[in-house]
Amino acid sequence: MKFFIKTIYLILLFGLFLLNSTKGFSKSDIKKYTKEEISNYLSGTISLNQNNIEKSFYYFNKTKSASKVHLNYNINYIKSLVLLGKFEEAFVFANSIWKKDEYFFEVDLLLGLDAYIKKDYKLAEKHFARLNQISISNYLFEDFFGNFLISWIKASENKKKDSFEFVEKIPDRYESFSLINKSFLNCYFKTNETEVIFKRIIGDKDLSSRYNFFLANYLISINKIDEAKVFINKISKSYNSTLLIRQTNDFINQNQTKKIKNFFDCNKPTHSIAEIFYVLANMYSTEREYQTSNFYLNISLFLNKDFKPNKILLAENYYFQKKYDLSKKIYNSVKKIGAAYSWFGSKSISAIIEKTENKDKSLLYLKKEFSSLPRLNFNHFYELGNHYKDNKNYKDSIKYYSLALENVNNENDLKHKILYNRGISYERDDQWENAEKDFLESLRLIPEQPYVINYLAYSWVDKKINIEKALEMLEEAVNLKENDGYIIDSLGWAHYRNNNYLEAEKFLQKAVQLLPLDPVINDHYADVLWKLNRNIQARYFWKHAASLDDIEEDIKKKINKKLIFGINNKS
Repeated sequence: MKFFIKTIYLILLFGLFLLNSTKGFSKSDIKKYTKEEISNYLSGTISLNQNNIEKSFYYFNKTKSASKVHLNYNINYIKSLVLLGKFEEAFVFANSIWKKDEYFFEVDLLLGLDAYIKKDYKLAEKHFARLNQISISNYLFEDFFGNFLISWIKASENKKKDSFEFVEKIPDRYESFSLINKSFLNCYFKTNETEVIFKRIIGDKDLSSRYNFFLANYLISINKIDEAKVFINKISKSYNSTLLIRQTNDFINQNQTKKIKNFFDCNKPTHSIAEIFYVLANMYSTEREYQTSNFYLNISLFLNKDFKPNKILLAENYYFQKKYDLSKKIYNSVKKIGAAYSWFGSKSISAIIEKTENKDKSLLYLKKEFSSLPRLNFNHFYELGNHYKDNKNYKDSIKYYSLALENVNNENDLKHKILYNRGISYERDDQWENAEKDFLESLRLIPEQPYVINYLAYSWVDKKINIEKALEMLEEAVNLKENDGYIIDSLGWAHYRNNNYLEAEKFLQKAVQLLPLDPVINDHYADVLWKLNRNIQARYFWKHAASLDDIEEDIKKKINKKLIFGINNKS
């Protein structure tokens, strides 16, 4: 029996190996490999697919004989090397394959970059040109890479016209990438178009755009330091500004512009190329293709090792891949960049501790880090308040929201958010008068806030006060957010409290359709069905609401009571 199982096992191994081999692989080639080698290859492949890169490298390293004829082995082994940041080994291995006339996307990309760094532009162009011709289903951008990279070869050869001509060869479907690349080429050649193109990428009011940093960086590079200072100082005051912008503002105010140039220097083509690879990595991360994202991100970091803020994306990818130790290690290193990144790193590590250990340890860590901050501002108070609120510690959240409000400028666009969140904490802490004041003040600052309107109006409805005013406000909120199930539920519930059951049923039915797994919304819908004498349907939705996982215990008790007694029509 054991012999039979082993035989079947070997057949499966050989079959899988054959399926993953090159077209030229023949049956006679099987003799070149031992059972152990094939097993190691398959273990390496499985480990790579499971994002266990260290393990995949271990197995692939034990199966190097497969590189003779096995294409997928070569692809996977190179991926492992890049994902581990072993670039010198990757270059050597890629070169050994290329010499055998076995080439593919990763080989030409890596060898082209290696040649470019060594200023062998002729060889680099040879490899990059082939990228436009290689078509592999796992990769997009076949028509993009070659032209983008050759444009920088021409730039490095000081062939300005040729450089821009290759950018123009990039297909229109990659317009955004082309525009980014064009902005850095203009920066490299210091043309009059540079500032215009950066502003075009940023748009009118995109304070969260990292290209605000690149524009400031460019201004500094042409000695317009005062202009850069005014520009950065203005946008850094917004809560929506990026960490990169806040840190840049700190560097400028401390006359440390050299540190900004260390991050990025458009006089160094590898820095600009690195940014394009970062954009690609970010795109794949957004699509949750974390391994592909890490592949391009590691290339980006190899080309510009000084741009440490880019490591944050790698830390985030590791977090979503559940590689918490690697993620924590990066966040600890990022904290050393400066004050802006220090608190961000601490918050991120706190989230990992909560994930891997518990909330109490997470909070203790964050409080310790908070107490050690050299300079406190309203952002720190606000974010710590959010942390306490999310953990249902409303008294402490109120304390830190109040400190945030004491330190925030009246014109700051964050003030209304702080008021809103403190209002929620007051309401949850049974301090309704204070909560109501905060909601009204938040709306005074910015009237058209659908979620603030909803929270205030729903609270009025629930307390059976200001029903008519609440109805009016909720209709406004629905107009602002017409497909938001929670706001639609609030409007339906307001009609219910106003004894307008037919109108209530219309909105509550839509809310249930939008959020079928919300226990409160299902409970509301069941209530109105009961009032409309549709008792069987009402009991169905009550039962459904009571069965949902995230239902609060007090709501569940009320529903169970209604399942027995129904609703008093006088209530």
